[in-house]
Amino acid sequence: MHIVIMGCGRVGSALATQLEEGGHSVAVVDRHASSFRRLGPHYSGQTVTGVGFDRDTLREAGIERAHAFAAVSSGDNSNILAARVARETFGVDRVVARIYDPKRAEIYERLGIPTVATVAWSTGQMLRRLLPEGASEEWRDPSGSVALAQVTLHSGWIGHRISWIGEETGTRIAFVSRYGEGILPEPDTVLQEGDLLHVVMLANEKEAVETVMSQPPKESI
Repeated sequence: MHIVIMGCGRVGSALATQLEEGGHSVAVVDRHASSFRRLGPHYSGQTVTGVGFDRDTLREAGIERAHAFAAVSSGDNSNILAARVARETFGVDRVVARIYDPKRAEIYERLGIPTVATVAWSTGQMLRRLLPEGASEEWRDPSGSVALAQVTLHSGWIGHRISWIGEETGTRIAFVSRYGEGILPEPDTVLQEGDLLHVVMLANEKEAVETVMSQPPKESI
């Protein structure tokens, strides 16, 4: 895949390095040529100095043959504008923009522009560790109807099959975080102490799911 990245800060340079190590073709765009030093001596991809939402600059970076585009500069407006140009002008299917303002991120998600809200993500990660209760939303589809959330369960669920937990709570268990690693549960995988469940649910049923999971199960198997 050929991937164009706008912004060569810490995130952009890390993305470029990892993507190139994964065997992808990468072009990084930044208005400051000095920023490319963050890529390190082993980076062999393309670098383009210029404004990331300028069409000629994007063409020089290979946007017309790009499979994906990431806008990760330090400016919300620039990221959204560049993402829209990549998608609407050049027809790039996979486009994502980093957004610092979570309210803006929600609006653009509903418009079909995938975003990563830096502040919201960081805050959510902190709260998840400070207040490990209820459901902490991690993702929501553009329509706002389906949510992925990390849910804290009552200790009474420990020892039960994870597939059964999903059936009892009306959710789908996407994956489990166990000892810092993500695992895909098998039908007979049992919930252990310290496990974090990441569940898919209807957004309007979030409170009901929280209520069920905050209490011990009504029956055991």
